Amino acid sequence: MATTHDAATSTNPLGDELRGGRTAKPCALVIFGATGDLTKRKLVPSLMGLAKDGLLPSGFAVTGFARRDWSDQKFRAELAEGVAQFGRSDTEAAFAAMADAFTFHQSDFGDAAGYESLKQKLAQIDRQHGTAGNRLFYLATPPSAYSTILERLAAHGLSREENGRFARIIVEKPFGRDLATAVALNDQVRQGFHERQVFRIDHYLGKETVQNILALRFANGIFEPLWNEKFVDHVQITVAESIGVGSRGGYFEESGIIRDMIQNHLMQVLTLVAMEPPATLSADGVRDEKVKVLKAIRSFAPADVDRCTVRAQYTRGSFGGEDVKGYREEEGVPANSTTETFAAARLHVENWRWAGTPFYLRSGKRLPRRVTEVAIQFKQPPHLLFQGGRPLQPNVLLLRIQPDEGVALRFGAKVPGPDVRIRDVRMDFRYGAAFGGETADAYERLLLDAMLGDGTLFARRDEVEEAWRIVDSIVAGWQQSKHRPAEYVAGTWGPDAADKLLSGGRQWRKP
Repeated sequence: MATTHDAATSTNPLGDELRGGRTAKPCALVIFGATGDLTKRKLVPSLMGLAKDGLLPSGFAVTGFARRDWSDQKFRAELAEGVAQFGRSDTEAAFAAMADAFTFHQSDFGDAAGYESLKQKLAQIDRQHGTAGNRLFYLATPPSAYSTILERLAAHGLSREENGRFARIIVEKPFGRDLATAVALNDQVRQGFHERQVFRIDHYLGKETVQNILALRFANGIFEPLWNEKFVDHVQITVAESIGVGSRGGYFEESGIIRDMIQNHLMQVLTLVAMEPPATLSADGVRDEKVKVLKAIRSFAPADVDRCTVRAQYTRGSFGGEDVKGYREEEGVPANSTTETFAAARLHVENWRWAGTPFYLRSGKRLPRRVTEVAIQFKQPPHLLFQGGRPLQPNVLLLRIQPDEGVALRFGAKVPGPDVRIRDVRMDFRYGAAFGGETADAYERLLLDAMLGDGTLFARRDEVEEAWRIVDSIVAGWQQSKHRPAEYVAGTWGPDAADKLLSGGRQWRKP
C-alpha cells in the first residue's frame, strides 16, 4: 500500500512558502551512514517537518544503509527519539504515521553483495510504497567512504536514469580537502552521475536569510542601485562559534577553520552578496553568476598571505563563567599544532561593480557568541553637516543569518528637541516576528529541492573548484610563512592581528 502525503491538505503558511507550486515525484531516499548523528539530528527531523506540512511526495520511503547490525525496529526507535528531541513541534505524529516507510539495510560500504540486495530491497519498496523507481542517495558518511560508495553505485547500475526515472546523489561537505582532491572526487562522481544528478549540499544555503539576499537585492529598487563600489565602503562576513573543538580535535587538525568553514560557508555567502543579477532564477542562471565572482578573486601570492590574512589559535580562558581549555590542550590535538581555529582574510572581487571594495571574511571557534552575519557598510557622505556631538557612525545594512534570522538597517536620525543632534537608530526586521510560526530548518528546503531536482541552492563542480583554488593559495602561503599562528584568549573576538587587516579607520563589528 502506497504511503501518501497530500500536499493539498497543508494549511501551514510555512509549507506554502516552501511549496511554491512545486510537487516532488515519488521517490525512495537511501541514506548511507544512517546510524550517524546527521541522520538522527537533522535529516529525519527535517523530513518530518516536510511531512507535517504536506510537502513530501505521494509515495515516499527511507532506507538507512550502514554497517551496524540494526533491525528495522531499532532504526525506527532511534529516529523517533531524534524527531522528538530535534524536530519541529508536532512532527512526532508525522513520524508515527509513516514509521513503516523507514527500513534498515545492513552492509559494509564496500560489499558488492550489499548493493545487489539493496537493488532488490528498493524494488520491493517501489511495490509497497509507490516510490516509482526514483532514487535519491545521501552520503552522510565520512568523506573517506565517498569514493567506495560512488564506485559501487555506478557498478551496480543504481546511478542510471532510465524510462523517466531519476537517480540523484547528495554529497555532504567537505567536498575534498584541497583542489586536487576535489577534482579527483568530482571525476569519480562523473563516472557514475551526470552533473545534473549531483547535489553538493551546504546547509548554510538553505537558511532563509541567505536565500533572502537575492530577494533583498533584486526585488527591491532601493538597494540594488547602491550595491556597488560607489556607495559600499566594505563588506564583513562573520561566522562565529562559541564552542571549542571538543572531542573533534582529531578531525579539526585535518581541516582547520579555513577548510571547515571559509572554503564552503563563507565563500558561498560571499558569492550571493557580490554576484551580478542572473538572467533567470534557474539553477544554472544563479550558479553561473556565483562562479564569475569566484573567478574574479585572484589566488594569493605567498608574499601576500601574511599581509592579507590572519590565522590564530584560542588559548585557555574564561567562557560563561567557567575556565576552558586552549586548543592545544584539547583531546586529539598535538601540543605543537599549528592548525588555525580562527582565520580572517581580506579579499577583492576584481570587476567593475566591486573595484577597490574590500570583502573581509572571518570565522573562529571559542568566540564570545554564536553568530553568522553579513554587514554591508556604506560610505560616509562627502560633506558632513552634523559635526557636533557624538561622531556619526556609517550606515550599515546587516543580514543576520543565525541565530535570529533577519535584516537590520542602521542610519542617523535627529534626536527630538531644539538642538540638532544626530543619533544612530535601527530599523529591524525579524523573520519570526514578521511571518510567525517556526522557521523551517535549512535541511528541509534543501531535501525538498533535491527531490524536485532543483540545484539552485547546491554547489556546482566549478564553484567548488574555484573556491578551493583561492583557499589553497592561502594555505600554501601559511605553510611557507615563518610565523606561527597568533593566539587569542577563549571568549574574545580573535587576535589583535585581525584588526590590522582593516585599514582606513575601519573596525570589525562586535555582534
